[in-house]
Amino acid sequence: MNPYAHQLGQRDPLEIIARTPSELERQAKRLGPEGLERSYASGKWPARVILSHLADTEMAFAFRLRQALAEPHHVIQPFDQDAWAKPYSFFDAQAALDTFSAVRRWNVALLHTLSPEVFSKPLSHPERGEMTFQTLVETMAGHDLNHLHQLEAIESRPAA
Repeated sequence: MNPYAHQLGQRDPLEIIARTPSELERQAKRLGPEGLERSYASGKWPARVILSHLADTEMAFAFRLRQALAEPHHVIQPFDQDAWAKPYSFFDAQAALDTFSAVRRWNVALLHTLSPEVFSKPLSHPERGEMTFQTLVETMAGHDLNHLHQLEAIESRPAA
């Protein structure tokens, strides 16, 4: 099951994936330095940490995409996002955004080289079960939308 599929609706995941870096840049600029330290709800990550998470996750997706292409019936390695987030309080929002954007451009370039048949290639996730390469791409796009919505919520929340 894809926990992010509901975020997509009828939208093309490849278009969302390609557009996300500019959307993140726009949101980060609108939030400004103070806004990047706000969260959308008590106990939730502030915007700067969300950007750091997105940078790390994009590197994980880069590896997953390439492993899925290189191996027959690849088994995706899950990771503990909260464990990965422990050092994020020391990370710079612009560095996270730059990292995300660079790796995303590389991932988009890869995705545009693939034939349609590749998207039906089977793979699996230990926690989510059997899926296809297309599901992995949809997960990326839905994950983007989830965090873009969180950043919009931060922007709409008044400063304390």
